[in-house]
Amino acid sequence: MNFEPVYELTRGNIVESVHYGAAAVVDSFGNLLYSKGDPGLVTFLRSSAKPFQALPFIRQKGHLKFQLTPAEIALMCSSHSGTPEHTTLLGKFQDKVGVTVADLKCGVHYPLHGPSADQLKIAGIQPNPYHHNCSGKHTGMLAYARLEGYPLDSYLELNHPVQQSILKTFAEMCNFDRNEIELGVDGCSAPNFAVPLYNAALAFARLCDPKDLDPETAEACETITTSMIDNPFMVAGPDRFDTVLMQFGAGKIVAKGGAEGFMSVGIKPNALFEKSPGIGIAIKISDGDAGGRARSAFTLQILESIGALTSEMSNQLASFGPNLKISNYQNIEVGEGRPASTVQVKWN
Repeated sequence: MNFEPVYELTRGNIVESVHYGAAAVVDSFGNLLYSKGDPGLVTFLRSSAKPFQALPFIRQKGHLKFQLTPAEIALMCSSHSGTPEHTTLLGKFQDKVGVTVADLKCGVHYPLHGPSADQLKIAGIQPNPYHHNCSGKHTGMLAYARLEGYPLDSYLELNHPVQQSILKTFAEMCNFDRNEIELGVDGCSAPNFAVPLYNAALAFARLCDPKDLDPETAEACETITTSMIDNPFMVAGPDRFDTVLMQFGAGKIVAKGGAEGFMSVGIKPNALFEKSPGIGIAIKISDGDAGGRARSAFTLQILESIGALTSEMSNQLASFGPNLKISNYQNIEVGEGRPASTVQVKWN
C-alpha cells in the first residue's frame, strides 16, 4: 500500500477517524532506516523544498554580496506567518537587493497569523504580497536573478536560469535524475518538485550532513541550516510547529513543512550519539491533513523513536502530540488523538 494508518482520533471507546500516511527515514549515507507505506511514493514537497530553492543563491555567495543577515536567510526558506516582524524584515531584505513589493509574483493573501490579519482588517488595510507566506522565497529568487544579472520579470518561468539552477541543485541533493523529477506549479506560482519520499528524506539528511558534497555546496548547506535553527521564528511564526520544534530542538533539528500534508525534518550529525550521521525524515499524509495535527504528531513519534528528543523536549512539544486529549466546547475530555501504529527505526 502507498499509505498506512498513522494517526487516529477517538470519541469514547470508538475510533472516529484515521489519517493515513507514508514516511521515509534516511541517513546521509543513503540507508533507509524506517519506512511507513511506500518510501518510493512520488509526491510534491511543496514548501518543504524551500531550503533547496535558496541553496544555489547561497552557494554563489549571494548572501555575502547583499550583506544578508542569518534571519534574512531563514526568511528565504520560510512559509512565514505574515506578522509585522516578518514583513518589516522582508522590506529590509528587498532594500538590500534593490527590488520592491511590485516585483513579487507570489500573489496576495491575509497573514497566516490570525491577530496580524485582524489588525489589517480592523485598520481597513488590504494585504500586499509581503504578507504572502512565500514572499521570502520569492525575494530570494529575485536576489539570485539580480546577483547574476538575469531578467527579473520572468523569474518564475521554468526555463529562467534561476529556476533551472534550482532544479539542478535539488536533483543533486536528492541524488535523483533531474529529468525524472515531476514538475508542477505551487500555490505561489513558483515551480515545485515531486520525488520519491526516500529521495526527499535523503536530501534533508545531506542538507544537515553535507560531508560528501563539494566544499561550496557543503558551506552553503551549513549556512542555511544554521540560519534556520538560529532564527526559527522567521521560518514560520507564533505557535507554528516548525518554529516550536526548532526552538526546542537543542540546535540539532531543522524542520520545514509543506502544504497538503507534507513534512520534512533534518537532524544534524552527532545529535543522536557519537558519530551518528545526519538523518532526513519525509512524511506525507494522504488526506492533506488540514490543520497539520497528523503530520506533527507523526513527526514527534518518529523523533522520539530514534532518540532525537529528550523527555524535557517531548514535554515542551506535547501540545503537538503524539498523544493529544480531545475536549469539547465545555472543556470536557471526549476522546484522544494517538498514533495508529508503532515506529521502530532499524539502525544499519
